[in-house]
Amino acid sequence: MSYWNEFLTIAIIHLFAVASPGPDFAVVSRYSLSFGRKAGYLVALGIAAGIIIHVAYSLVGVALIIHQTPWLYQTLLVIGALYLGFIGTQAIKAKPRTSMSGDEFESIQPRKRKAFIVGFITNGLNVKATLFFLTLFTTIISPDTPFSIKFGYGVYLVIATGTWFLFLTWLLTQPVIFKRVWRYSHWVDRAMGLALILLSAKLLWEWFLLIELI
Repeated sequence: MSYWNEFLTIAIIHLFAVASPGPDFAVVSRYSLSFGRKAGYLVALGIAAGIIIHVAYSLVGVALIIHQTPWLYQTLLVIGALYLGFIGTQAIKAKPRTSMSGDEFESIQPRKRKAFIVGFITNGLNVKATLFFLTLFTTIISPDTPFSIKFGYGVYLVIATGTWFLFLTWLLTQPVIFKRVWRYSHWVDRAMGLALILLSAKLLWEWFLLIELI
């Protein structure tokens, strides 16, 4: 019964974390509104695959090592910040788009491989996700919890994250929404790009403060 209580705590915390705006939300929104449903789905699957990385190193205790090794944590922080800044600058350059017919809506070809990779790297390099999983596996989940139960938690987190972003993509690409937003989607790109650049700057500032404290 105690494991069910532990699981419910994890599920609630994860729900708030995954639903809050962040890099994952930004890239899913951008690709869904710019390239269509299939591209958004691929980004969502890439994000879910990125969660596998966080679960894997948390299960073997690497998350704690990262947190307790300042130079390693700082390196990941900088790499993640620079990557977010890079995709932000790409998004902020988005060009205006014209309206489209139903046939054009159906014929949008997603950037399949790139979409998946963007989702995967965005989540994989998200230092905030590292801290989230560190918190889960060091404070919420008891050290006495069997590995098999922890593994089950990890599977749930991967599936729940993927399901949420697949649903978000589905919602954003409903024809009635997508066709109306399409001609203004370059502003969505620019807004998301600006948000990513600001987040990148925030992470770099946190890195600077960490350097100052050493």
